[in-house]
Amino acid sequence: MFIFLLCQIKFVSYAKCFLKDDCDQFISRVNLLTPHTQPLWGKMSVDQMLAHCNVTYEMVYDDIHPKPNVFMKLLLKLLAKSKVVSESPYPKNLSTAPQFIIKGDRDFELEKSRLVSYIQKTQELGEKEFEGKESLSFGKLSSKEWNNMFAKHLDHHFSQFGV
Repeated sequence: MFIFLLCQIKFVSYAKCFLKDDCDQFISRVNLLTPHTQPLWGKMSVDQMLAHCNVTYEMVYDDIHPKPNVFMKLLLKLLAKSKVVSESPYPKNLSTAPQFIIKGDRDFELEKSRLVSYIQKTQELGEKEFEGKESLSFGKLSSKEWNNMFAKHLDHHFSQFGV
């Protein structure tokens, strides 16, 4: 029975956020979006999705999100970390952490530009910069875990919007 269940787990090899060619592919997908692009599932508009994707990078580069307290960080490590940094794709309509919920309209071009800049900055800093780097929510992560977190999140939402 265990072997059968193990075989049912889906793993994906994600693009590498630290490789220029793979980042160029992400940016090409961003550039396919328009202010009128509609989601294939979910409730977010395209401008909200871009702002939502930016939150992951804001937590790395910008000091605008509060750090979770010790208890919350422990819960996040125990309950969410493995799902976020693994190679298993996110299911559709997954519930969203409160700091990632974007309400109201956002400036599409501004959010798009910010996301492209974050993708480029991550690639330029490179894999070594992220090896053992502290995550706001999950503690120290390997560069592979950082890559999975970034790439899986982008791929999930770009697929949500058909790009």
